[in-house]
Amino acid sequence: MSYQTIIYEVADHVATITLNRPDAMNSFNAQMMDEFEAVWKEVAWNDDIHVCVLRAAPGRAFCTGVDVKQEAGSRPVVDLDNIWHCFDPGDKLGPKSMHCWKPMICAVHGMAAGGAFYWLNEADIIIASEDATFFDPHVTYGMTSALEPIGMTYKMPLHDVLRMVLLGNDERMTAEYAKSIGLVSEVVPLDTLWNRAHELALQIAAKPPAAIQGTVKAIWTSLDMPRSVALANGLKYPQIGNPVGVPQVDRDALMANKAKTYTLR
Repeated sequence: MSYQTIIYEVADHVATITLNRPDAMNSFNAQMMDEFEAVWKEVAWNDDIHVCVLRAAPGRAFCTGVDVKQEAGSRPVVDLDNIWHCFDPGDKLGPKSMHCWKPMICAVHGMAAGGAFYWLNEADIIIASEDATFFDPHVTYGMTSALEPIGMTYKMPLHDVLRMVLLGNDERMTAEYAKSIGLVSEVVPLDTLWNRAHELALQIAAKPPAAIQGTVKAIWTSLDMPRSVALANGLKYPQIGNPVGVPQVDRDALMANKAKTYTLR
């Protein structure tokens, strides 16, 4: 499939997806939603892909949410004419909502606002450039903010979510503050953002893919369960293990390597 609103590249077991509507602050429209629905299926079923990086075309924003300046006659993001057939745009945008269990690293620069959290809420690792800011403008424009902030409560302290959504356009969270509350795990200079995201992706992609996906699925699916049920359900993942019971790595060789290297964060 060819894409118009995103750039999709695969190399070294890493899928790189770039939001590519810089003239519209990389906001999403109905076409982008459809393209993400397709690309997550491709990422999920392509065994050559072990991990993906989500980033955005250079400019002032990573993403400012839904495109509110769409051309007349264009297909709406949400069809409000038939209320019983409305659906959450995030159902198509996020990998977990599309049952894609490949790890996703988000590399955020500039503004990340409103609907951008559909991706951030489903990211496994978020890194940000020093210029990144996070905010939710819904309430400022008289709209109830519900779907994105509910997802945020699994990533951020409740009081920070409420402060963000209630202050709307009056306040933005810096990258450093986002790091201090655990939303962002690393802040880097803008000119190193994409390289750092790719470096992390390569480190993950080098690991056994079945173990990577099993870990991601086990942890994310547990969020919908009470603790005891989540633990009981989680036990099946190490029991199932890897395909046909054969680990996708030479464990003896790994254990014998005394020159292992690692980084400190």
